[in-house]
Amino acid sequence: MNPTDQMPDMSMDTTSLVREDTFSDGQVGTIRRLTPVKLDGSEDPDRPVTWSGHTQIMTQAGALPLSFDIEAATLQEAVEKFPELAKQALEEMVQRIEEMRRDAATSIVTPEQGGFGGMGGGGFGGAQGGQGGGFGGIQLK
Repeated sequence: MNPTDQMPDMSMDTTSLVREDTFSDGQVGTIRRLTPVKLDGSEDPDRPVTWSGHTQIMTQAGALPLSFDIEAATLQEAVEKFPELAKQALEEMVQRIEEMRRDAATSIVTPEQGGFGGMGGGGFGGAQGGQGGGFGGIQLK
């Protein structure tokens, strides 16, 4: 069998072409404008221009990227909306992280449940050598 027969279709969707313009202040973030274009490169007035904001927040674990849509008709409007939408995106992300933390805190997995990716009872080693239910002598119930 030819390996290229198993490759995914790499054809571009000619009805979804856009021109991407990037605007940045070099400090806080970037705004992307996606302008629909026809196959000949001319603008496609039948499809809307879309805007998106991109920034990153520094955390103890490193840079955390934030991306969000901006409903705007002009660059000026997108720039004016950027701070509030970035703040909203950050707040939503913090809420999702807190939900994930709560979910993780309430779902204790025991070796008998076959958790930890199907590694079985002693998946993290210990004296049992992968037999029984323990983590080097520690058992969760």
